[in-house]
Parts: sequence; C-alpha cells; structure tokens
Amino acid sequence: MAKILLLGSGELGKEFVIAAQRIGQTVIAVDSYQNAPAMQVAHAFEVINMLDGNALDTIVAKHNPDFIVPEIEAIRTERFYDYEKQGITVVPSAKAANFTMNRKAIRDLAAKELGLKTANYRYATTTEELRKGVLEVGIPCVVKPLMSSSGKGQSTIKGDTSAELSASIEKAWEYAVAGSRGDVVEVIVEAFVKFNSEITLLTVTQNNNRTLFCAPIGHRQERGDYQESWQPAKISDKDLYEAQDMAEKVTEALGGAGLFGVEFFIADDGVYFSELSPRPHDTGMVTLAGTQNFNEFELHLRAILSLPIFEITLEKTGASAVILASEDSSNPTYTGIEKVAALPKTDFRIFGKPSSRPYRRMGVALVNDTLETPIEDVVEKAIKAASLVTVK
Repeated sequence: MAKILLLGSGELGKEFVIAAQRIGQTVIAVDSYQNAPAMQVAHAFEVINMLDGNALDTIVAKHNPDFIVPEIEAIRTERFYDYEKQGITVVPSAKAANFTMNRKAIRDLAAKELGLKTANYRYATTTEELRKGVLEVGIPCVVKPLMSSSGKGQSTIKGDTSAELSASIEKAWEYAVAGSRGDVVEVIVEAFVKFNSEITLLTVTQNNNRTLFCAPIGHRQERGDYQESWQPAKISDKDLYEAQDMAEKVTEALGGAGLFGVEFFIADDGVYFSELSPRPHDTGMVTLAGTQNFNEFELHLRAILSLPIFEITLEKTGASAVILASEDSSNPTYTGIEKVAALPKTDFRIFGKPSSRPYRRMGVALVNDTLETPIEDVVEKAIKAASLVTVK
C-alpha cells in the first residue's frame, strides 16, 4: 500500500484521509498547527511551516513517501521538482502544484499560452501599481492575492468619486495583503465579468484512462468564501462543452493525475476561465451528499493511485451549506446538531477545528433528493439545516 504525505490538514484533507483509510493507504498529515482536522484521522502527523523549504525537505526525507499531496497554497512548491527527481510522485504533478498555488502562473498559462477566455487582468506589487491596473481594467474590478485560499483577501473596487476610488484601492490592497498566504506580496486585479452564474467543474485526469468530468457545481459566495453549493448547476449544453474543453486543455498542460477544481464564469457571451485548484474543491463538498457514484475525495485518491475510473455518474441532486462560527473560541461548542439529524435526506459534517472565529467554516450541512427534484428546493433545505447549528 502507498504512503502519502498530505501537505495541509484542513477539512478537505480530512475527507481525503478518510477515503484513503478505507482502502488501506497510509497517510501522514502535515500542517502549521496541532490537532488540525486531517491529523485527527491520519496515521501520523507533523507540525511545520511548509514555507520553510528546509523543514519541508526534512519531513520528506524522514517519511520517504510514495506520494506528496498538497491541500493548501502556502507551501514551498518549487521544492516539488526536486522531489519528483527523487522518484516521489507529486500530485497531480510538480508543475501543476507549483503553477496553481500562484494565481499569476495559472492565469498566464490559461490566457497567454492556451488562449482561454479570461477577464482582463493586471498584476500589482504596490498600491501605485494597483491604482494603475484598476484604471486599465476598468471599474468595478476585483482584487485578489496571488496566493490565498477560499476567497481570502478578495474584494471589489468601486467608487463614484476620485476620493472614494482612492480609499477603495487602499482598502483592497491592505485586505489582499492581509489575506495572502505565503511570502508573495503581489495581487491580481481583474475586470469585473458580468456573469449569470459561477460553476466549478471537477475534472479528473488519469494516468492510463481518459479525462472525466463531474456534473457542474454551482455556488454562492459571501466575503470571498462559498456559502452554498449545489449539483447539478443549470448550464446549457453549449456552455458545458466549452467549459469541459477549457478544463481539459489546462489540466493536460499541467500534467499528472488527480482531481482538479476548475472554476468558470458563465456569461451572455460565453464561458470565462476563472481559477483552478489541483485538488478537491470546497464547493465539491456537495458530493459528500451522495450526488455521485464517487465523491470528489474518492475520485482524487483513485486517480492518484492509478485505479481506473470507468465513469462518474450523477445519482441524485444535492446541496451543501456551510456551518459558520459566530465568535472566537479555543474550545468551540455546537448546539442544534440533533435538529439537523432529525431532518429527512439530510446529513452534516463537523470538521473538528480546534478553535473558532467569526465566519470560520466549522462544518457543512448536506441534503440530497431525486434527480427530478428542483435544485432550488434542495438548496433551500440545506440552508435551513445549516442555520439550525450554532457554533460558539
């Protein structure tokens, strides 16, 4: 059986470890703090700063894993090329992990090398460069750190007067820098795309089989983070084929095997590539509701291990809604779980994070129903279920 070094041990990593445990794999979970969710179910764990290349080298040498599976962005990813030379498989590949942990690399690959349709964009390393970029791409526009997760540090720049615009730019810069992961102080500013919906297309690349796609997942965001996701998202066949074509092109360019979360905007004038994660996606937690024959974590694991995946089938409609903390706590408590448990066709996950803060994602409510059930009804039930749980 394989030995897997999991770099990042949040809720997505926890579900990945559970999937790995079910088929006898060994997992060492790594993160910057003790008792992270994935550590609670892994065979062993390590606590290091993964931006410290020497510390990362030491852990890799100590455990000599068969696979290195990144779960977060804040990793010294350039070391991955050396690990591949040592015969360790980096998931999906060293190139994929290195490119997609930084929005600059993946955006330039998509827009400049592959010619995919994206929002107009610029980069900035200072507030003055950001101001110049804002004027070039137009207002309103979106500012994001080059390295962040779950929408952290993302904001929209607006302003009717020069004073309002200047204040908005300053605030966006400070927020992006504060929300950035890693040691890269740089942001991307994007023209605002007037989109009708956002989707995540979970894309599975395989070593010896064809690329597969899950049914598209829709989602809603607040504060740069997803609040609800649902599967399947409503999308025309034309737009779906266009998204699948883009996803296949970019994942093929990155190489390797595994599950990618590829994000798109769906607009009147077609499909825009937005972002890509080389791992299970937070919006894909909806697959834990039993919407597919394999959830996204099982798909990622099977692709990594070169276990053939013949097909991905949509079995049910489903929705997820996040359970958020309401205050700071070093010992979070949960009330209302029994109310969720009493609901039909409803489940939940509590991630087991050792501390909470306002709006921190602490769990998720999951609802499924038949394929004939309107997706709006399923989403409404998930939101209601999540609202029953209070975290303090």
